[in-house]
Amino acid sequence: MSGNPIRRVALRNLAAHKVRLALTVLSVVLGTAFITGSFVFTDTLQRTFDGIFGDVAQGVDVRVSTEQYGTSGVPIEAVDQVVALPGVGRTSPSIGGGIIVLDSEGAAIQTGGAPAEGYAYIPPDRLVGEPETFVAGGPPAESGQIALNESAAERGDLSIGDSTTVLTISQGMVPVTVSGIYELETDTGGYIGALFTEEQASQLFTDGRHIGFLDVAGDGSLSPEQLRDEIAAALPELKVQTGAEVTEETKSQVAEALNFLNYFLLAFGAIALLVGTFIIYNTFSMIVAQRLRELALLRAIGASRKQVGRSVTLEAFVVGLIGSIIGIAAGVALAYGLRAALNAADLGLPSGPLQLSPRTVIVALLVGVVVTMVSAYAPARRATHVPPVAAMREESTATVESLRIRTIIGVLCAIVGAALVVVGAQQVGGGAAATVGIGAFLLILSVLFAAPALSRPVVNALGAVFARPFGAIGRLARTNATRNPRRTAATAFALTLGLMLVSVIGVFGSSAKASVDALVDNGVEADFMLTGPQMFGVPAPAAEAVRGVDGIEEVVPAYGVQAKIDEDFEFGTGAGGPLQDVLDLDMVAGAFEVTGNEILVSQASADDHGWEVGSTVPLTSRDGDTVDTTVAGIFADNQLIGPWVVSQELFEQFTPPNNRSALVVLMNTVDGADPETVRASIEEAVKDYVIVQVLDREQFKGQQAQQIDMLLAILYGLLALAVVIAILGIVNTLALSVVERRREIGMLRAVGMQRAQVRRTIYLESLLIAVFGAVVGVVLGLAFGWAFVRTLADQGLDIISVPWSQVVGMLVASGIIGVLAALWPGQRAAKTPPLEAISDM
Repeated sequence: MSGNPIRRVALRNLAAHKVRLALTVLSVVLGTAFITGSFVFTDTLQRTFDGIFGDVAQGVDVRVSTEQYGTSGVPIEAVDQVVALPGVGRTSPSIGGGIIVLDSEGAAIQTGGAPAEGYAYIPPDRLVGEPETFVAGGPPAESGQIALNESAAERGDLSIGDSTTVLTISQGMVPVTVSGIYELETDTGGYIGALFTEEQASQLFTDGRHIGFLDVAGDGSLSPEQLRDEIAAALPELKVQTGAEVTEETKSQVAEALNFLNYFLLAFGAIALLVGTFIIYNTFSMIVAQRLRELALLRAIGASRKQVGRSVTLEAFVVGLIGSIIGIAAGVALAYGLRAALNAADLGLPSGPLQLSPRTVIVALLVGVVVTMVSAYAPARRATHVPPVAAMREESTATVESLRIRTIIGVLCAIVGAALVVVGAQQVGGGAAATVGIGAFLLILSVLFAAPALSRPVVNALGAVFARPFGAIGRLARTNATRNPRRTAATAFALTLGLMLVSVIGVFGSSAKASVDALVDNGVEADFMLTGPQMFGVPAPAAEAVRGVDGIEEVVPAYGVQAKIDEDFEFGTGAGGPLQDVLDLDMVAGAFEVTGNEILVSQASADDHGWEVGSTVPLTSRDGDTVDTTVAGIFADNQLIGPWVVSQELFEQFTPPNNRSALVVLMNTVDGADPETVRASIEEAVKDYVIVQVLDREQFKGQQAQQIDMLLAILYGLLALAVVIAILGIVNTLALSVVERRREIGMLRAVGMQRAQVRRTIYLESLLIAVFGAVVGVVLGLAFGWAFVRTLADQGLDIISVPWSQVVGMLVASGIIGVLAALWPGQRAAKTPPLEAISDM
């Protein structure tokens, strides 16, 4: 036979089985849609951010800044040095810091994670770069006035002349009046930019001796590169860049951040595609099994093995191509929906037109087509090796190859994988997690290979529970589910993979919350706490406001401090009072309290560095100032306070004024004081600081749990697609199974089986397959979750908690899903005409 007839046969076969084609295409669509959506979403963010930051240094020839973030800034003396250099035209200082602006109702304007910053207004005659364009009012003319960007004013319902309050870290609540509203080219995503006078900005955001950075415009006598080199020679201790270098550095930082997001989304896309791959493979295996007679007939009239194989792979190519094209369109819609959902959650993301790059189209097409053709290759190859005469016999379609070899491979993978998981779980750190990961991969492979052999005893056992009450119908359903173990295992594996990942994340989340609860219960002795936004903290004035409250005995702010020890920067704690009064601090040696240039160190840090009480520990700030501290005490390792504790004096010495906020303020009440009365007094004392919350220990634990739940919700939302694909896979398999068993169903109907009984048989079969997949997935997920949490014991996850209610819920939901997935195939089977089905050859 020539190639063209074979091609026509393949294409006509696709057109003749529209339902089968649609189900197969759908599995490709879902996998490629997630990958396309991931690329489109991150490419859109990348293009939008490039547009925003492309002008970050517009008009700037040279920028002078510090090498490290979090420093005091560029010294004023350096500004004077730059001004005196030849080739310098204008200089423009940048002075700013984080703020919170209250709206017309006195509540904080929500930014959704976008920056909220105040900075100094520089008049156009001194400004390096593009001046602000005011759409109403004008710039601040005196202290107490601010100008806001349009979107911030709109979100806060603020107009020219309105009075409001700005919360700053260094000076707390600052009353202001809106003097003007200006526009930004990209004024989206919740960004707040408040312009202050240069004098007031210096008071609020600097120590009076530094500025954030300095922009320089040349007088035209030197190129930007020459001017950069001249300034760098004069200020060797500072970072000096051209405007173009600043722009490229900013863009690369944004790209790096978005790459992480891209990898994160693509990982879930790969999971969805992997699940889809098994469905595609299963589908083509069933299609080939159903078409053995047809393919044998082609062989009998002269088609070669290669031609038959090509006809099946051609069908796979067409399916992959159609599915990928639809998947690309669906991926664009998915990216649009993802952006809309994140915007609805008010995460402060900028908006812009969706970007569908040629790279995205090519990758989606390649992945969809290649995965589909690879999935079809093994069934096609198997079909070509069946002798034509044997394939045309009725019983050939039921022939099942031996499972011995793949079961042996599965058992070997299980033994090695289980050993690696157990060994890795006995250790901590990245190497241990990698060992567990390799073991988990081998166990997943073991399930993939051994699942057909495993399905028979497990499904039979499940059938004894679920199918027994239905008598003969139940026995028939159990027989159908175990008749073709390869098909049952492949169908269930998609659900196994999805629920395994859900279970792993469930164990992580439950263990994280249990560990935090235990940490607070066992480590925090304070009665009340003040907390603020994650990137803002509790302003110092708020902590001072509660010191005079009746019923409060002790107020101890805890600050975050960063300093370099040896060659690495570490985060420690600054103590604004005796920590031992509000925390369970177990001292191994030395004093409890720390003052001046003293330091308390953890047992682990002392062992690592060879420190003991009286040892000298040099601490270097981000500004490069080094202080020799003395070890006053050694405490047992404590996750709440980190590796070391310094005094408030040293914290202030190492931290610029605009960053001196407390992570948390811990408070003890006087013995016998009424908690509710004291709480009301605390809330009254901090009522002006609208972003500060008053929490007791239970509420503090709930706040930490809420942050964990938000992350879990995102992960579960992304994994939901894999579970949806698995459900569609069950629908797919059952629908094809109904087609395969058409004569059998017709015979049963002919001998008296009612339509309702046919439907019930399909429902029970689907229930058994779904519960089998769910049980295996949950068992694997719990084992992997346990092992991975064990490797993170040094990170504070020292309690393993299994979310049993979630586990039971997933198993119950799997049974319901199995029944729901069988509704359409069951109806299709019940409508099979008995005589017509029996007469099919």
